Amino acid sequence: MKNKFKYSDADLAVFDQVMDEYGWIIYEDALDDAFIDEIRDSLVPAYDVRRKIQIANGIGDNMNGTLHHLVERERFSLKFLERKYCADQMTHFLKGNYIINSLGAVINLKDEKPYVQNIHRDIRSFTGDFKVMIQMMITLDEFTAENGSTFFLSGSHKKDDKPEADFFYENADRANTKKGSIILFDSNLWHAAGKNYTDATRRTLTMAFTKPFFKQQLDYPRFLGYEFGEGLSDDLRQILGYKSRVPENLNEYYQPVEKRMYQPGQG
Repeated sequence: MKNKFKYSDADLAVFDQVMDEYGWIIYEDALDDAFIDEIRDSLVPAYDVRRKIQIANGIGDNMNGTLHHLVERERFSLKFLERKYCADQMTHFLKGNYIINSLGAVINLKDEKPYVQNIHRDIRSFTGDFKVMIQMMITLDEFTAENGSTFFLSGSHKKDDKPEADFFYENADRANTKKGSIILFDSNLWHAAGKNYTDATRRTLTMAFTKPFFKQQLDYPRFLGYEFGEGLSDDLRQILGYKSRVPENLNEYYQPVEKRMYQPGQG
């Protein structure tokens, strides 16, 4: 595939060219096996918590294998974000600082039909050349056509209209790649998770990063706690959105620049 590269060989000129033509790019050998195992192990208790809530709220039928909002004080998420995988590419794509919009996972099991298998894009409104969001997937297992590798309709990030299903599946490419790969793609790109026909589990992290002014799916600074954020690194505070908060009262609004909820350099 012309859009698959080694993570160590990342080049922004190549990134630009591939993202413009295909709308997605793969970087293999990005995460080490030990970290992958740590992440996979943490998904088990995390899924149990979320699955109970999905079922209790009556939305369990098409949510099988989906985990949302894994940004937590414990487990792997802060360690993952601190490592700033593909930070140069995302900063380049969004033309400035970025924050996490969502961080979740998909556990693709045989015979399951979660909503992510529907043809969709990950941003509600088509933004064309104005890039406000970029998606990242981390393959926690090898991606194959048999176990449900993602379908990407290459070039569809330049078109607003949703493709017909027959056209999509006849023309879409598959993201077949190694465990530990990073897949970056334009949020305007039409795609769909594949069906898993094997007895093995196919797991992936799914996340979105945006320009800082774009509203997060969950208010991560408030969820984690403002005091907790004071002990984080400057880079992590940026990614989590601590520097692009919205004041809730006049006292929070009328502050010196260095204490403002929405800091300079956030777009």
